[in-house]
Amino acid sequence: MSANIGMFGTIGEYGETTDATEETQMLCDQVKTAVEEKTGKCVDEFEATKYRPQVVHRNNFLIKVHVGGENYIHLKVFSALPCNDGLIQMVALQQNKTKDDPLEPL
Repeated sequence: MSANIGMFGTIGEYGETTDATEETQMLCDQVKTAVEEKTGKCVDEFEATKYRPQVVHRNNFLIKVHVGGENYIHLKVFSALPCNDGLIQMVALQQNKTKDDPLEPL
């Protein structure tokens, strides 16, 4: 049985989708090069629009990123705590997403 932690959902699950913040954009900026390498595409526009933090751990994020026109990608980004060198890395990505596609675990 999983523990429930109120409005945030069940421990280990992702929280609700909310508007991206400056902090979310900073995470995206730090993985942009890895995204370009993985997709083989250079992107001029790379704007975080929505995100979902993983409940409790708060160091895994699902992020919807606008990459120009009607094109979006979904990222899973890991952000280590500062005491663990503050490593930030892209764990997974999904291409060919739209503005209305829900952020689901990758």
